[in-house]
Amino acid sequence: MVQSDRPDNNHPSLLKPCRLIVETEILALEKILVWFETIAKPYLPPKILWECKLALSEGFTNTVLYAHDNLPLTVPIIVDVNFYHTWVEILIWDQGPFFDLKAKLAQLKEQQIHPLELESDRGLFFMDKLTDELEYIRINNEKNCLKMKKHLI
Repeated sequence: MVQSDRPDNNHPSLLKPCRLIVETEILALEKILVWFETIAKPYLPPKILWECKLALSEGFTNTVLYAHDNLPLTVPIIVDVNFYHTWVEILIWDQGPFFDLKAKLAQLKEQQIHPLELESDRGLFFMDKLTDELEYIRINNEKNCLKMKKHLI
């Protein structure tokens, strides 16, 4: 579980922590994806890089469209990426209202509708399928963290 808003720089298998701060603007997605590919290429095999880029894209888009929907563009969204020996961790920090991701995923899985047939919520399925761990956590009643973890082996 995420305990603070900073990566654990003392974790013995942490290879490299990276952080990017952008405004609440969907156009920032291109900047984020270029940044991510640049920092991730030395650490991730091509298939995992692609899966992480797609999950990151869905997570950031949901943050802008839903979590920060009623917030000014100047409210930052923080993206932390931590590379470890056997996994990569992507953290997207927002300041919107809390969203019960586990309950929503359970509700969607109970429906007998294929994810691609849904008008919305497809991104949640993609993030869930493309990552090994997915959680959304409220920190100090003031911010949230979408945590995505992908094992490299």
